[in-house]
Amino acid sequence: MQTPADRQDRHEYPAHWEADVVLRDGGTARVRPITVDDADRLVSFYEQVSDESKYYRFFAPYPRLSAKDVHRFTHHDFVDRVGLAATVGGEFIATVRYDRIGADGMPASAPAAEAEVAFLVQDAHQGRGVASALLEHIAAVARERGIRRFAAEVLPANTKMIKVFTDAGYTQKRSFEDGVVRLEFDLEPTDRSLAVQRAREQRAEARSVRRLLAPGSVAVVGVGRAPGGVGRSILGNIRDAGYPGRLHAVNKAFPEQTKDVDGVPAYRSVQDIGEGVDLAVVAVPAEQVPAVVAECGEHGVQGLVVLSAGYAESGPEGRERQRALVRHARAYGMRLIGPNAFGIINTAPDVRLNASLAPQMPRPGRIGLFAQSGAIGIALLSRLHRRGGGVTGVTGVSTFVSAGNRADVSGNDVLQYWYDDPDTDVVLMYLESIGNPRKFTRLARRTAAAKPLVVVQGTGTAPQGHAVRATRLPHETVSALLRQAGVLRVDTITELVDAGLLLARQPLPAGPRVTILGNSESLGVLTYDRCIAEGLRPSRPVDLTTAATAEDFHQSLSAALADDTCDSVVVTAIPAIGEGSPGDAELAEALRSAAAAAPGKPVLVVHVELGGLAQALSAAASTAPQAADRPPTAGTTSTTGATEGDAAAAALRDPVPEDARLIPAYPAAERAVRALSEAVRYAQWRREAVDPGKVPEYDDIDEKGAARLIGDLLARGKGLTIPAAETCELLGMYGVQVRRAFPAPTPDTAAEAARSLGYPVALKATAPHLRHRADLGGVRLDLADEEQLRRAYAELIELFGNPEALRLVVQGMAPRGVDTVVRAVIDPAAGAVLSFGLAGAASQLLGDMAHRLIPVTDREATSLVRSTRTAPLLFGWRGSTPVDTPALEELLLRVSRLVDDHPEVVAVTLEPVVVAPHGASVLGAAVRLAPPPARDDLGPRTLPAY
Repeated sequence: MQTPADRQDRHEYPAHWEADVVLRDGGTARVRPITVDDADRLVSFYEQVSDESKYYRFFAPYPRLSAKDVHRFTHHDFVDRVGLAATVGGEFIATVRYDRIGADGMPASAPAAEAEVAFLVQDAHQGRGVASALLEHIAAVARERGIRRFAAEVLPANTKMIKVFTDAGYTQKRSFEDGVVRLEFDLEPTDRSLAVQRAREQRAEARSVRRLLAPGSVAVVGVGRAPGGVGRSILGNIRDAGYPGRLHAVNKAFPEQTKDVDGVPAYRSVQDIGEGVDLAVVAVPAEQVPAVVAECGEHGVQGLVVLSAGYAESGPEGRERQRALVRHARAYGMRLIGPNAFGIINTAPDVRLNASLAPQMPRPGRIGLFAQSGAIGIALLSRLHRRGGGVTGVTGVSTFVSAGNRADVSGNDVLQYWYDDPDTDVVLMYLESIGNPRKFTRLARRTAAAKPLVVVQGTGTAPQGHAVRATRLPHETVSALLRQAGVLRVDTITELVDAGLLLARQPLPAGPRVTILGNSESLGVLTYDRCIAEGLRPSRPVDLTTAATAEDFHQSLSAALADDTCDSVVVTAIPAIGEGSPGDAELAEALRSAAAAAPGKPVLVVHVELGGLAQALSAAASTAPQAADRPPTAGTTSTTGATEGDAAAAALRDPVPEDARLIPAYPAAERAVRALSEAVRYAQWRREAVDPGKVPEYDDIDEKGAARLIGDLLARGKGLTIPAAETCELLGMYGVQVRRAFPAPTPDTAAEAARSLGYPVALKATAPHLRHRADLGGVRLDLADEEQLRRAYAELIELFGNPEALRLVVQGMAPRGVDTVVRAVIDPAAGAVLSFGLAGAASQLLGDMAHRLIPVTDREATSLVRSTRTAPLLFGWRGSTPVDTPALEELLLRVSRLVDDHPEVVAVTLEPVVVAPHGASVLGAAVRLAPPPARDDLGPRTLPAY
């Protein structure tokens, strides 16, 4: 009789368990199942483990593995016995295994739900978070195989391994017996385990980006022997920026006698460099990149920036080349920016790295900038760098990343870095595509709670070089979900800069109340109109007349800032002609001093063709130390200004460092007001994010009963829209009552159904082409008796034909109200989304739907109901009776709970939901079930698969 340990593989090799992970220090490793082919690797790995680590693993001296041990540790059935290894460069650096056990502690098979788990980490890699990452992955494997609990026996002196288990966040129990600590813990993810996992993810991914942006040494591979070319340009840009680290030029075609290029040490191979290299910038033809990656990996390079083109952007062959590139880099534990990248920039005074094709180093500042396209990156950098005819020279960049095809490092990774980067106060991102909307939304929500995040989002069609998860959600829905997460979503590069630079050095407005003052009545009125259009609450403009002096501006601005009914001020200014008119420098100083005296409210300037004022504002700022020359003061953010064209934006800066404050100026009222409106909305989101609400509990929900019903229904097929009776039953278990509709294939059955329901009733055609189309005449309402019912039945038959094709039903009348629609869907990329809108033309023709991510809190449900443009119809528009929105909000929360509790519920549609002055009635419902989709946000940490 065979024991579990004797049985060979009962399952095919589980390739889906393979994954790349980012470790605590920012390096990467590959996690994969251990197979019979790994015997030599296992022996080699074990030989490099210290005697102390071996003792901790086996509780006794164990200098070498026997042949029986090697067989046991490499032969798994991938069900009851599983082993995983973490590898770098193809070699093991750590292993973990579990063995399923029964209640007696002996080897067992399913349905036994407990397993013993044990780790071994090579000493050179201890402290990198390898064991923590392996625990996440082996736990996910165990859950997949029906194991619900792990047990581990650890020597008391093995404090590192005890900490791995206790810090994981699982519900656990500890005991001590016979000199051994026994730990038992459930594998079901908890709020704490997910929080621990995501905190580790943030630290690891942030460090992986930090290693790329702040390297101690850089090698440029592909430096041409003659001036010109990409590699030679990059080398010059790094050198000219004043990079303080060690810089190396590499080209395999260098003659042996070449010792330097432009004063930079030259080598024919990365491996010829006699010291460590942190970052390699690769600028060689695509066919030569694999050899360069191998050289870098063997030399211990930590990260790559690949500028080379010819990858996924060039077609299917290039896409395969790109996948191989990522796999190759990760095999050596390296992160990669690119390929087809424009480069990276870090203006920190102790880094000063310009490893990009930008010929000039941007001015230091506190704005983080991310772009995927090199052309967009150039445009953004130019707007943030210009003087006079562009953005003034007082606003700068902390770090810049142009990720190209973003095959590995993406906007999500850089966002993890910027989240707690002390040198970045505002994040600007131009995203042509979002590879993982679910993760980006989660990261954006956390980042936006700490610092503004302004995003231009692509139109939904990803560039050819980008690997993007398929999403069924419309572009507008994804945009709405981003706004829900606190993202300032704008449409153009100009708006990106305008909004970002306002937020970079001005305080957030306390509300939407705006004071407008200036020396042009018409410009003031134009600004007033734009404020109304953007949903702000402006007061009537204060006209100082064209004869206003600098002192007039100073006094008026000071009075406005001191007014408790004012949240922000827009100053309008036009060129003034006359002996008493203020000069540009004088006006700049007047505005600056008034704003400095009241630092709690934002001030913006709208000016028309005031080149001299722009220069004066810039000059006023230039007397102050640059951001790189002093630490930021508490409560302040970055320098700011915004514009483009000849009448460019300017900025005011206090020459006293402690009170430094910039006033952004815009050449058009609509640009200034649009930026201000984004700041107002963001400030409101920040205030609400402090208390996001809670997901309510309802005593009448039967979660277990719903799970049993869903299981029974799914046993019939993998994906199905469940019948009406089961739909009503399932929704009823969550307190959502659907008004029953009885089939009426004949007038007699219709009359019988009406008698059972009680008059008045409705007669409706439910054929697909007539469903929810009352405008086509397929519905008859308020039928008071059988005579009216039979007459209506005859009319529908005469109008549309065959009753079987019409699928007529009889339904009890609901109280009159507003027809709405509630939908929930699980999208493979974005996750579970709850949507709401008014039924009919509002949602179908105009797309007037609001969206929230599930689970929805009580506060989110309240805002969801009020987020559509047609929401006033629910609240007594034009004298109508307001409807019962609290009942509607409860319905939304119950649907959210259903989908969140049961991921098998992949779609719910309630239409129409008639919201009356008292109560809400669900007249139609459809539910679709399917096996639950993979939830990578609940699983172990992984990098996108290639």
